[in-house]
Amino acid sequence: METTRSVDVQDFINSHKLSAYQLLIVALCFLAVAFDGFDTGSIGFIAPAIRKQWALSVLQLAPVFGGGLFGLMLGALLFGPLADAFGRKPILCLSVALFGVMCLWSAHAASLRELIVLRFLTGLGLGGAMPTAITMTSEFGPEKQRSLLVTTMFCGFTLGGALGGVVASQIIPLHGWQGVLLLGGAMPLALVPVLIWLLPESVRYQALSGREHEQMVRTLRRIAPQDAHDRTTYTVLENEAKGSPVRNLFSRGVIVGTICLWLTFFMSLLVYYLLTSWLPTVINNTGIPLGKTALVAAALPFGSTVGAVVIGRLMDRYRPCTVLASSYMIAAMFILLIGLASSLPMLMFAVFGAGIGTGGSQTGANALAAAYYPTSSRASGVSWALGIGRVGSIVGSMVGGALLAMHLSLPIMFALVAVPTIVAALSLFGMGHHEAALRSSRVACPLPGPAEL
Repeated sequence: METTRSVDVQDFINSHKLSAYQLLIVALCFLAVAFDGFDTGSIGFIAPAIRKQWALSVLQLAPVFGGGLFGLMLGALLFGPLADAFGRKPILCLSVALFGVMCLWSAHAASLRELIVLRFLTGLGLGGAMPTAITMTSEFGPEKQRSLLVTTMFCGFTLGGALGGVVASQIIPLHGWQGVLLLGGAMPLALVPVLIWLLPESVRYQALSGREHEQMVRTLRRIAPQDAHDRTTYTVLENEAKGSPVRNLFSRGVIVGTICLWLTFFMSLLVYYLLTSWLPTVINNTGIPLGKTALVAAALPFGSTVGAVVIGRLMDRYRPCTVLASSYMIAAMFILLIGLASSLPMLMFAVFGAGIGTGGSQTGANALAAAYYPTSSRASGVSWALGIGRVGSIVGSMVGGALLAMHLSLPIMFALVAVPTIVAALSLFGMGHHEAALRSSRVACPLPGPAEL
């Protein structure tokens, strides 16, 4: 009689080379966040057309942006715990379908009030899709490549946002701003049946919940056909946490890390959204023409994309907290350099470096959060950190306007902008030091991350 053996799911994934099936999962999550990025950024590209058609002032248009950001924040806070309770796949499919439908509906908005409400509802779906895709990618990644996979997947968000600008410039003259929203809704809705068909449920989630054993074995066979067996019991080396996933973020083992991550996300997104919102205006105010202003501003997301891949690779090889703390300090130096730049090439170099240190580091922080929390509260941990970060993004857009109104010199203004990145760096240094102290004192720590923190 054949005996039943027990295998840890993560050990199974770690012991095999990255398969084509795992890359397919990463690609599907990449598409989900790319369409997320397209819809998140599209409102900025179509805003001038909306303002012109409806004869709106800047103040009247502002709630359209605010409604979307508020929806993003609430969506992140809401859908993360749902993904921990009901699974990653159904919540990701639901989130993508929600922002697709609402984006389509937004194209038919007949009034400003209706558009604000629909952008809020679109934001709910957008806020839920991103952390769930991060969690799914993390849970299918081998530990030695997990950070790189998560950061590469998340590049879809910045590329999707950049694509939105290119598409909007072509569609608006022909079909108006409604055409951009129609496309932004049609693409995620076309993706939903593909996700339902091809995307599996997270095997870590299935192993922890003890359900759908046969389906889990089928998924593992797609990763390593010769080693996944029906008579094997697949587990995760974690104690299943009791109670609310959100409450578990403040359990004794992870509360310090949670506070450090929330502070990091808040400061990181505050700076990134401040720069993306106000940097073009600041550059243009110095006398640089609009065409060159757009070119300089584009260096920020480009640097973010390059930084995400490089930082992800470094996080897989060295202590993630140390890597990220260092990259945030580098961000501070490049932000200071923006205020001191005396030529256009130097300015572009400084903005590119700031993108590496801000957007690239933020993508790395997403990977760190996904690796830090146990399976039972991983989606909640990622989504609540992003939700807190969204508060920072709202604050950042307000702070940028306040700094401009103060008419400060550029060196002083960007010195102030650099301060939050230093706070983020200190927070991660503190988190890494705390986790090192826990390990040295042999305290149990639920951190199955890609490397030592």
